[in-house]
Amino acid sequence: MHTPTATLPAASTASPWKPLHTRVFLWLWLASIASNIGTWMHEVGSGWLMTSLSASPQAVALVQVAGALPVFLLALPAGALADIVNKRRYLLAVQGWMALVALALTLLTVTGQMSVPLLLTLTFAMGIGSALMMPAWSALAPEIVAREDVPAAVALSSLAMNVARAIGPAIAGVLVSLSGPWLTFALNSVSFLAVIVALYAWRHTPAPATLPAERWWGAMRAGVRYARGSRSLRAVLVRTAAFFVGAVVGMALLPLLVRREIGGTALDYGILLGCVGIGAVVGAVLLPRLRARLSADLIVVGASVVYALVLFGLAWVRSMAALAPLMLISGVAWIAVLSSLQVAVQTTVPSWVRARAVSLYILVFFGCSAGGAAGWGAVASHVSMNAAFMGAGVVLLIGILLRWHFPLPTGEMDEMQPSKHWAAPQLDEALPAERGPVMITVEYRIAQEHVAKFSHAMQAVSHMRKRNGAFSWGLMQDAQDPRLWQEYFFEESWVEHLRHHDRVTRADQKLEVAARRFQEEGVPVKIRHLLNQAAGH
Repeated sequence: MHTPTATLPAASTASPWKPLHTRVFLWLWLASIASNIGTWMHEVGSGWLMTSLSASPQAVALVQVAGALPVFLLALPAGALADIVNKRRYLLAVQGWMALVALALTLLTVTGQMSVPLLLTLTFAMGIGSALMMPAWSALAPEIVAREDVPAAVALSSLAMNVARAIGPAIAGVLVSLSGPWLTFALNSVSFLAVIVALYAWRHTPAPATLPAERWWGAMRAGVRYARGSRSLRAVLVRTAAFFVGAVVGMALLPLLVRREIGGTALDYGILLGCVGIGAVVGAVLLPRLRARLSADLIVVGASVVYALVLFGLAWVRSMAALAPLMLISGVAWIAVLSSLQVAVQTTVPSWVRARAVSLYILVFFGCSAGGAAGWGAVASHVSMNAAFMGAGVVLLIGILLRWHFPLPTGEMDEMQPSKHWAAPQLDEALPAERGPVMITVEYRIAQEHVAKFSHAMQAVSHMRKRNGAFSWGLMQDAQDPRLWQEYFFEESWVEHLRHHDRVTRADQKLEVAARRFQEEGVPVKIRHLLNQAAGH
């Protein structure tokens, strides 16, 4: 179980341990540590098992591809589900599925029936569980702890995952060397029970809904529409791709480097992964101080350079004594980039689309991980392992250039809160709320000398309307009276327009104010809501 580590991060003066005073969070936090230890043990076991079943670098890299590909395929549907269903019941079902897959891996391995196709198939099945789980898990914290404690809860979740990353591989290395990979799979299946028990004990009461729940397909469309209309979110996704398509090679080829290049054991592999985890813990501790002095952009650039240098080192270093500090440094750089990107994606979006935004981030993360692992595995197979590491390092350095076109956003949590400044629209009782599409028109009177500035400000309004629900937008000037301008946008139904009212944030309100300051003084803006002609009329 990989638990995402960021949910609504923001600066906070509250105690970093305060969320642990909330009983539900405490139990879920402890359960996530146990489950993440199981997951890292599983990854060591599966990677090492594949080196026993096949000597091909591409086959070893395909283990990571098989785990990441389902997340790439299912991330967005899972994010839509997480935003519209009861998260507790949903997560209970997913954790049960993953426990069964881990049990199947155990039985097939201990009985000697495991093969390359079976291992890849079951890894793919485990990846399905991860794909379904991660967006929902990311959205849990605001439902469990007080709003002011959410940043501290995020930091604790990050700490839990990286502590598990430091402990799990080392334990797995010992277990694999003593009994083989089957025991790591068995303990992983048991670790899921900790999360199941904690979720079952949580008596969650969802907030009462004033509108019908979104339909799954419509929720997915809304998530994609939001991403298209949000330059900030797109910037985060591009920067995520630029880093992970190259960085993934370090983890994808590490088991083969240990086994084939330095003649190491499973214990050596586990120790190196433990070094990555320890480095990540150190990085997580140092990050708050770095963020106080540097922007997220500079942190990501600096960490990308460091990680590229690590990859260059992996191309030539062939001793445990030198690899261990390299992997420590890689852990620091990895968590610096990962945490900064997660902070950016969470502070970029409002709560109504949070799980879907996270799912898009996950989709890019795992898609690049799967494609990168397969691609660099092919390079290692057909050219050399050195070429794969060197090429990936060069790709990382080239990706840094994207910061000038796609700077990471800096957001405030309060800016993403609903503004509630739109007056509630009225619908005649005789008309159905599902009728649509709906056209909303907004009439402005703009003096000629302000037209250019008004038009420019309205482009930001256009993006805001589209990401919050509009599927079409336009701005027209009256032919008879040039001072009269009419903005129009379409939404799928009356219910969808009501959802749009709930989605407008304080940041969106500022965009409207910036455009409406050019309105002629004393002349109110006129708003109309028009329904499509009903069928049969």
